[in-house]
Amino acid sequence: MPLRVRLTLWYGTALALILVVFGGALYAVLTHGLRDQIDRSLEGAAAVAVRAVEKHGIGPFLPFEDLAAEFPELAVLDKTFQIFSPAGKITIQSPNLGHQDIPLSPTALASALNGQATFESARFQDGSTFRLLSVPIRENGVLVNIVQVGTSLQPIEEMLHRLVLVLLVSAPIALAAALGGGCFLADRALRPVEAIIQAAQRIAAGDLTQRLAVPSTLDEIGRLAATFNDMIARLEASFRQMRQFSADASHELRTPLTVIKGEAELALRRPRPAEDYRLVLESTLEEIDRMTRIVDELLFLSRTDLGEVAIESLPVRLDALVEDVRRQMAVLGQEHGVQVTVGSVDPAPVLGDELRLRELLLNLVDNAVKYSRPGGKVEIALVRESATARLSVTDQGIGIAPEELGRIFDRFYRTDAARAHAKKGTGLGLSICKWIAEAHHGRIEVQSTVGQGSRFTVVLPLTT
Repeated sequence: MPLRVRLTLWYGTALALILVVFGGALYAVLTHGLRDQIDRSLEGAAAVAVRAVEKHGIGPFLPFEDLAAEFPELAVLDKTFQIFSPAGKITIQSPNLGHQDIPLSPTALASALNGQATFESARFQDGSTFRLLSVPIRENGVLVNIVQVGTSLQPIEEMLHRLVLVLLVSAPIALAAALGGGCFLADRALRPVEAIIQAAQRIAAGDLTQRLAVPSTLDEIGRLAATFNDMIARLEASFRQMRQFSADASHELRTPLTVIKGEAELALRRPRPAEDYRLVLESTLEEIDRMTRIVDELLFLSRTDLGEVAIESLPVRLDALVEDVRRQMAVLGQEHGVQVTVGSVDPAPVLGDELRLRELLLNLVDNAVKYSRPGGKVEIALVRESATARLSVTDQGIGIAPEELGRIFDRFYRTDAARAHAKKGTGLGLSICKWIAEAHHGRIEVQSTVGQGSRFTVVLPLTT
């Protein structure tokens, strides 16, 4: 069943229940109010009748007209008056009763003997209904008369019947109008959902460029459309990154394989001295090492994506780590004609994994040396700032263009200048550095100027 139909049915069912409850409550409240109004009216008329009887005393031949002459309140058209003897016999009766007798009920007589007034509703054979109030009149504790005041309930019943008729006619009309309006509103409200469904179908076919029109008023549907667009944008970026990653990985792995295949084919074309074969094997081993390093780094990054790499949280002295890395990388710097130095170093204890932090710093220094010019200098510095430690590696190398700064942490991404300057990079080192920094609740920043060098800064929280 379509959602708009279900919404309409739920709305209609709820509205029907509301109308039934409202109609029933209105009928009950109106009935109770009218009955109370009649009872108060009967009490007032009964009080007048009791005063008249108590003033004149009731004999068997006192006509009603004499009482009405002195108490005109008794001559109202919508009230009937009867006066009964203690035995329950009628002694006086108002003329508007005609030939209809309303006998005193046993209940009213028993209550009168006990000195209590009684309200009753009586229905007669001709279908007429009356509301009756019987009030005892006592002298010296003895019952002498019973005054009974009554009024017809027909006007009230007619009014209630008209109310029921109005409810029975108007409720279905209101329900039908509400269902039509609800169906229209549900259809209109669900149009954006239909647009989302169609866009999702197009996306399922492979078109990730689809976007939804976001309404100006960001209601629930607007937020859904905005969230959907944001999700599709992230999916598109992820798929684009995956395609780029696959292409880059294929390229990086194909290059050493091509070198190995080419050198092997060249060596097998004709017999060669043992020294030539040794050189070919050395080159092959070097390319195999490169592929092994790429595969290891890919495996490491895959494990980080799955959350399978554990990070220790132990005290680490960054200042001592900086000195160890400088001694380690000084030899590499000499091979490239680059001086590795240490600048300002402040004591900086942090919580983390010493091996991972060492790997991060080694990668940064290795990149700095690799992309520096002969005769250049690489400086490692460690500065405390408030509650953070800022570990920086500065080189005087080729630098990075501003438009490429946002992508240097992508996997396998290498700038054209980097590829031309250093052939053996994998493009995975900075991705690993970024992950290590973020795993230690820090971040990595970069400032660079083309032709002048770069500065990579790792910001980590200090431990107390």
